Amino acid sequence: MMLSPDQAEADLSWTQSDPETMLNGLKSAGCTSDEPAEGEERAKCKSDQPLSREEKRRRRRATAKYRSAHATRERIRVEAFNVAFAELRKLLPTLPPDKKLSKIEILRLAICYISYLNHVLDV
Repeated sequence: MMLSPDQAEADLSWTQSDPETMLNGLKSAGCTSDEPAEGEERAKCKSDQPLSREEKRRRRRATAKYRSAHATRERIRVEAFNVAFAELRKLLPTLPPDKKLSKIEILRLAICYISYLNHVLDV
């Protein structure tokens, strides 16, 4: 959403810092109650309702165990990716042979080398 200079601040919901306005918003969402609680009954709020699949996923991903496992998987993936590029790099002829190439340079050189090998086979 683009903001224009002539747009009034009242149009933006996140600019409401008045506590009474925010409380009214919560009341309309059903998160507060003016009535006293009786026994075990209490006002129902969105947090008391069953969580959506998206919210469950969000909460699960916020745990330290999940983040740690995700970081481990990502490290393994990146390492495998780098090993694959190193193996491809070994197969490509370059001068000097130990020249440091970026991943995009390795891919471009591999494409050219494959085209060259196809040309050699066709001749």
